[in-house]
Amino acid sequence: MEAIQIVNRGLFFPSGRLTPRRETERIVLHHTGGAPGEDLDAEAIDTVHRRLGWAGVGYHFLIRKSGAVEAGRPAFAVGAHAEGANGDSVGIALGGNFCEEEPTAAQVESCAMLLAVCAASFGVALDGEHIVGHRDLSATACPGDALYERLEEIIGKANWYCMND
Repeated sequence: MEAIQIVNRGLFFPSGRLTPRRETERIVLHHTGGAPGEDLDAEAIDTVHRRLGWAGVGYHFLIRKSGAVEAGRPAFAVGAHAEGANGDSVGIALGGNFCEEEPTAAQVESCAMLLAVCAASFGVALDGEHIVGHRDLSATACPGDALYERLEEIIGKANWYCMND
């Protein structure tokens, strides 16, 4: 499998504000929403989430339109991305509003590669039961129809990456 590079922007999380995740049952895919074409980085999302009173960015990873992957909340910690499922999941957000636009080809490939790495790291099966869209857990349009309709394809690509590492 190609090595995936994860950019760490050095986000700071205050001591005592993060709780270690005891288990990882699933990976939840999101879109960042916002205006079509918007491509926020992890620092910008961190700022927005802090304004909500959170410890910082709620997603563990962010995939930019270029396909670049950025680290968000530390992977060991409980996220703040899917109420009721944060304690046993990893959150991956793709930059964009997939109710109004398509994910880029680079985002789809990076998402598949990141899913392969996360599945292996956390012992999560690469299937539709364990890789879900935010809407599968909450009453939301997230991750948007354009991304949600590609979940099966992305999971298939992730499985391919796992078999060819």
